[in-house]
Amino acid sequence: MSQTLVDNIKALEQSASTLDPNAEERNDATQSLQRYADAFLSRLDENKSFIQDGYQDEALSNTDFSQASNIEEVLHLLEQHMELPGINTASGGHLGYIPGGGLYAAAMGDYIADVTNKYAGVFYASPGAVRIENALIEWTGKMVGYKQGFGGNLTSGGSIANLVAVTTARDAKGIKAINFHRTVIYTTLQAHHCVDKAIIIAGLRECVIRKVALDDCYRMDVIALEQQIKEDRQAGLLPFMVIANAGSTDVGAIDPLHAISKVAKEQDVWMHVDGAYGGYFVMLNEQKQKMKGIELADSVVLDPHKGMFLPYGTGIVLVKQLHHLQNAFAYEANYMQDTEGVASGISPADVSPELSKHFRGMRMWLPLKLYGEQAFKDCLQEKLLLTQYFTEKIKELGFEVVCEPELSVVAYRYVPEMGDANEFNKTLLEKMHEDGEIFISSTNLNGTYVLRFACLSFRTHLSHVDRLIGMLERHLKELLR
Repeated sequence: MSQTLVDNIKALEQSASTLDPNAEERNDATQSLQRYADAFLSRLDENKSFIQDGYQDEALSNTDFSQASNIEEVLHLLEQHMELPGINTASGGHLGYIPGGGLYAAAMGDYIADVTNKYAGVFYASPGAVRIENALIEWTGKMVGYKQGFGGNLTSGGSIANLVAVTTARDAKGIKAINFHRTVIYTTLQAHHCVDKAIIIAGLRECVIRKVALDDCYRMDVIALEQQIKEDRQAGLLPFMVIANAGSTDVGAIDPLHAISKVAKEQDVWMHVDGAYGGYFVMLNEQKQKMKGIELADSVVLDPHKGMFLPYGTGIVLVKQLHHLQNAFAYEANYMQDTEGVASGISPADVSPELSKHFRGMRMWLPLKLYGEQAFKDCLQEKLLLTQYFTEKIKELGFEVVCEPELSVVAYRYVPEMGDANEFNKTLLEKMHEDGEIFISSTNLNGTYVLRFACLSFRTHLSHVDRLIGMLERHLKELLR
């Protein structure tokens, strides 16, 4: 063996070891990170929830990777150019979109997952990691009301979870390309746009998409659904799948799931429930009654990064009959032969599109173990009461509520005596964004411009809602002068 070769290897080894810091170096870096995290969290309530400045800041676009930097320099760069501009999604004042929570315990879970670098795709690689993820699937499925025989997967969010569900339904119902043009999928205008994307990605772009009529509270009209299915069948079409909401994004509407399930069973169509936003409210007795019938769905999607307050990138898909999920994503590979005959449970890679995947389960498992279910239930209940409080207060200010909230989203608007109401509310939102103390959003309902209150951050409390009400009152008075 050439000594030169050995010398080159050793030289590279010394240089590459920079990527594997020793205990002292790790400790110094961790302390710097901890100081940064503590400072960020301590100033959350002091900082605005939305900052419009900074969108033209190119500092991070032009990052120089040619030279190494120390941790303090890097953290300062992030504080100045990443942390502040845009929506402060970690703030309790984020009341515009359904937020990703960001529990500190979830960050600790991610730290453990990343340091141990366990591969959670296949049982053979890490039985403990897979058991953790399967336990979370089991816990969520039982909470929804599923009985023995269901299965699921931890995904990167509702978009991929809905894609998995649509793909599973396609194969379970034996939908073939030759019949795509005759195959019918039933949704409403309140379906999340990721459902349309899932249909397209699953190869079902050519299917007939029916937008079923809604009632006055933006819930699916079951009579219209049943009539449409019957008409389609008489016309020689193939009714395939109905997609219902357990908490729509626009207004938080819950479709009449039990009635839909009866139609789905009678008409032999797959029933899917998108509960990405509202699904985890089934932990509360009153909301579980509102969602009665969700346990009868063939598949359900929930987002722990919403209702369980976890960081962005955490979704769950459940399928009532596990074998449908397995059939949709079964695979074989020669290099995986060592894993055969080892598993005593379901490997996540066998029931999802992902083979390489982050050990997402730790970010959910650790908070549940540390805090227990009741803390999450109480937090969800608090958001419902805050929503009720907000609704009462804005009515006192003269705002109209589009429909009484079923969960923690309120669609509302102000109708002035003179002028265009849409333009008035748009201007009001612009004033709120310029202020930035609390962040709210808007949506469009059949051509009507409305404001949205979306309360699901674990950090949102009465003080934040009072500040929002104060802002609305202040800017409303300015516009009405």
